[in-house]
Amino acid sequence: MIVVMSSSVPGYRVTESLGVVRGSTIRAKHIGKDIMAGLRSIVGGEVKEYTEMLVEARNESMNRMVAQAEYLDADAVVNMRFMTSQVMSGAAELLAYGDAVKTTEE
Repeated sequence: MIVVMSSSVPGYRVTESLGVVRGSTIRAKHIGKDIMAGLRSIVGGEVKEYTEMLVEARNESMNRMVAQAEYLDADAVVNMRFMTSQVMSGAAELLAYGDAVKTTEE
């Protein structure tokens, strides 16, 4: 599955739009990681515990979006974007979305 953040795929022509596809996950902070992140914020530097959590959340939301596109028999997802929002204290949703399309080689 081709996934791009642009409106076109180099070397391909979009022939049909199949609609918006999306995938999301909601992640909550782990108390142990939260304590480590709090300590790290005192001394400075990258908060690796949160970086890892966000990488996992991005991957999961993208995988779910791609699965929805594959269900629609799409060849690609164009205009792909990420969005995040807080759903409750200590938990956030990470959403991946884009336009599922059919393509042909140019």
